[in-house]
Amino acid sequence: MRTWGLSRVRDRQLKNFSVSAPGRGEQRNRVDRGRDTAYGIGMLRVVLDSNVLVAGLRSRRGASFRVLSLVGAGRFVTVVTVPLVLEYERAVCDTRHAWPHRAEDLRAVLDYLCAASERRQVHFLWRPCLPDANDDMVLEAAVAGKCTTIVTFNIKDFAGSERFGIRAMVPGDLLGHLGEKR
Repeated sequence: MRTWGLSRVRDRQLKNFSVSAPGRGEQRNRVDRGRDTAYGIGMLRVVLDSNVLVAGLRSRRGASFRVLSLVGAGRFVTVVTVPLVLEYERAVCDTRHAWPHRAEDLRAVLDYLCAASERRQVHFLWRPCLPDANDDMVLEAAVAGKCTTIVTFNIKDFAGSERFGIRAMVPGDLLGHLGEKR
């Protein structure tokens, strides 16, 4: 089982995939609450579906890559849960994908995503709420993290998330919402 891997990834530049984190001189708007850390109070809180992670790792040209490169940059807060990280790992380790990155680089991206995200535990299962169990897992992470947005390419699969006050949007729409170029 994957540990959160918080110690290895800060300020790491990968060969073909660069991620950025605040350096020593930079500060985040940070509030510590025991074991939970919330970055940027009042900021947009999002959960990334695994299809956005896969698309962002496969190509540097799309909106998914831009969203991944903004993780930890203080523009929005990403939320993860243990089941969601395991889903990310399953998607990244899928042998059907021809990755342009080495396996250790992919692991480093997952480690960075975990380090830069707010970690939440799921105390209530909202299943079955959506047609796909993996989508239910993403919705549960969003509810547990008090998120307002799920970033996914499968918008129609998240019909019904509105009753929790959560909207689904594609990566390009998230960038537009943030005022970023697509």
